[in-house]
Amino acid sequence: MDWNSLSPEERLIAEQAVLNFRALNAACDAAPDGAVLNVCEQLALAQGREFLRRNVEATLQQQAGAVEKKVAPSGAAAVERPAPTAAAKRARS
Repeated sequence: MDWNSLSPEERLIAEQAVLNFRALNAACDAAPDGAVLNVCEQLALAQGREFLRRNVEATLQQQAGAVEKKVAPSGAAAVERPAPTAAAKRARS
């Protein structure tokens, strides 16, 4: 993988993955004996859910932006005046 060819969004995702990895290592280092696996699993699940949520959100925003670029901007819509009603005709006479 060529790191220089990554988009800013891809670089952010890679940075988040490294930060998650470092946080897992720090939590495991600080965990009491016999609790390392539990601490690591709990943190990995919490981080993983948030990581995936942010990735899905970024992907959907990127897709929405692409769709907005494809759709031609609409101009002002022509508005037809409604036909006068019977009450309006009587008011004028």
